[in-house]
Amino acid sequence: MSMIGNRVIRKEDPDFLTVGGKYVADVGPADALHVTFVRSLMAHAEILEIDTADAREMPGVVGVFTAADLGLEARSPGMPMLNQDMKRTWLASDRVRFVGEPIVAVVSETRAQGVDAAEMVFVDYEPLDAVIDLEESFRDEVLLFPEAGTNLAWKQPSPGAEGIFDDCDVVVDLEMRNPRMSVAPMEVRSAVSHWAPNEEGRMRLTQWACTQFPHRTKEELASGMGVETDDVHVITPDVGGGFGGKNGAYPEDMVTAAVARAVDRPVRWTETRSESMLALAHARSLVYWLKMGGTRDGRVTAYQMSLIQDGGAYANIGCVLPMFTRIMGLGVYDIERFDFESNSVVTNTSPIGAYRGAGRPEATTPLERLLDIYAVEIGMDPAEVRRVNFISSDAFPIKTQTGADMDSGEYEKALDAVIEAADYHGLRAEQARRREDPTANLLGLGWSTYVEVTNPMSASEFGSIEIKTDGSAVVLTGSSSHGQGHHTAFAQLAADVTGIPFDKIEVRHGDTDEVARGGGTGGSRSLQVGGSAVVEASEMVIDQARNVAADLLEASPADIALDTDAGVFTVTGSPSITKSWAEIASHLEARGDLLHAETDFQPPAATFPFGAHLSVVEVDRDTGQVTPIRHISCDDAGTIVNPLIFDGQVHGGVASGIAHTLMEEFVYDEDGNPLTGNFMDYAFTSAAEVPSFERIAMETPTDRNPLGAKGIGEAGTIGAGPAVHNAVVDAVSHLGVRHIEMPTTPQRVWRAMNPD
Repeated sequence: MSMIGNRVIRKEDPDFLTVGGKYVADVGPADALHVTFVRSLMAHAEILEIDTADAREMPGVVGVFTAADLGLEARSPGMPMLNQDMKRTWLASDRVRFVGEPIVAVVSETRAQGVDAAEMVFVDYEPLDAVIDLEESFRDEVLLFPEAGTNLAWKQPSPGAEGIFDDCDVVVDLEMRNPRMSVAPMEVRSAVSHWAPNEEGRMRLTQWACTQFPHRTKEELASGMGVETDDVHVITPDVGGGFGGKNGAYPEDMVTAAVARAVDRPVRWTETRSESMLALAHARSLVYWLKMGGTRDGRVTAYQMSLIQDGGAYANIGCVLPMFTRIMGLGVYDIERFDFESNSVVTNTSPIGAYRGAGRPEATTPLERLLDIYAVEIGMDPAEVRRVNFISSDAFPIKTQTGADMDSGEYEKALDAVIEAADYHGLRAEQARRREDPTANLLGLGWSTYVEVTNPMSASEFGSIEIKTDGSAVVLTGSSSHGQGHHTAFAQLAADVTGIPFDKIEVRHGDTDEVARGGGTGGSRSLQVGGSAVVEASEMVIDQARNVAADLLEASPADIALDTDAGVFTVTGSPSITKSWAEIASHLEARGDLLHAETDFQPPAATFPFGAHLSVVEVDRDTGQVTPIRHISCDDAGTIVNPLIFDGQVHGGVASGIAHTLMEEFVYDEDGNPLTGNFMDYAFTSAAEVPSFERIAMETPTDRNPLGAKGIGEAGTIGAGPAVHNAVVDAVSHLGVRHIEMPTTPQRVWRAMNPD
């Protein structure tokens, strides 16, 4: 019986729910020293002096390090398309550019001693004007990097938009913002560094890392420390949430390794929640200028998007996310003419990184919002406007004008499934009834139909399987789990192919000495490439075992079959004569060999999951409070290996999209001081604010991997956010409200309802 499609309970959960996980803060040498960072209190300033003398004399202090003490040099952005003059030193030396930027590293025997000593470090600043507003930054009146001569980190110019709206019967436009948010994972960042001589006597770094990408982190540490990659060993234990924020190594990870080498002792660092809110990558933060035109019967023929992307204080991955925004700019719609322009700028704020969807929600949010405005303008139901403009299912595979090489899609089918499941027409009737009843909460219905690109860079992934002499198996994967359920799903795949019982398959990852290579986890790629690698390796080890069984059974390999139900190899026509996995592995071990196979699965291209979301919200007439009461979604990610895990990924994504739309916003004052630097001030959603969602199953397989699977980790966020946003505006649209900025807080909604 196949394991694919079964709601197998996650094998990771018993430990998490009983003894708990084992995170970086829980591991490493017991005698490790502690690093405490002195961070900038100013958003933009020249550093005139750093006085560490008093801190060095504090009890328990082993060392106090500035950039000069460690010999750190300013480095250009790692991505070559970014402005290479926007350099950063891991510890700020001449200028600080955001509140929370690390300046000094204090190394002490205990954490408490480090905190006390850090208070004794004196930094003399010469304040500079701070640039927070994106449009102000774009004007280059105050420069973060005078040597660069501009605040522009990267640009995608418009190909030319002249005349694209000339034949349109109706044209609508909108300026809107996508607010900055904190990634805010459950586990804050942590690192432990330990240098010790290897067998040849060279010093080798072992780094316990809180990261989604162990092998990438290994390469970054090797480069940063000036050693060979073989002289770095990265171990990633349990990771309590990543969402893109734990993408490779941060300056603090590098400095921890550098000071461990300087003091010749193991060193550990774990940030506080406040530090995490300031120095872990932030997300989103854009302003858009949008324009859409077409016919009065709902056909959209032209769409224009111009945006400014906030990169934060230092140009990094956040600045290049508009590349994905452009690729996915047209969504699920067949729109003839598209014009796109993006400008990524730096500001005196925390650097922007990748967060759940990374460039794809930034495309869907404005498109779906403007499509609703277009529907209102022509007097057509927003669901029908979407239907009119869908790319038809028989058009696939298709390469769009933005370069999206899309595999498969059933957009109208997903929309119709949600309409039926939600009783959409009944909800519209209820909405009309409530508008006539002054005592009833207003009802809003919001649509979002989306497509996203997963594994957008078509990355490969490593997988291996080794069969033990007791018939059990060990699967190694280059993917890195931080809550997704890899151990369960990958064990299901190996069990399905080999016939080895699910409970006898162990999945391991995250140790770069044990796992030869790997891509890590991000871009919703784990199952489609990591899982496919496990399947390929499992098929390869079956071929090896078949040859051994043929020798043992004195038959031709072509006559050897694997009975996956029984987990044994048989001779065709003689099913009573068998050899088990354990017997074959034991035979090889006696010869000094292993029953083992490994592979790197390379997909031909990315995959494109899609779906339709309908949000139903209530709005309190007196306060503007928005309460989501239903969320119905059809998220199609191809073949589903484990529906339970699939549901969990969608539910988490839906919660994220709802939270970003209704409450999450990281706010700075005009001087660059963070106003939402902890969970007392930053509106962070809980289960109490999020409804259970209603998922409609649909599977449109892809031909780009042997599983037929697409990614699902980010889909819920991409679909849910715009649906909720549209629902909020829809609830009050009869009052003449055209748009409400995100987050749609009660204050903003009330003011929109009461403009006078």
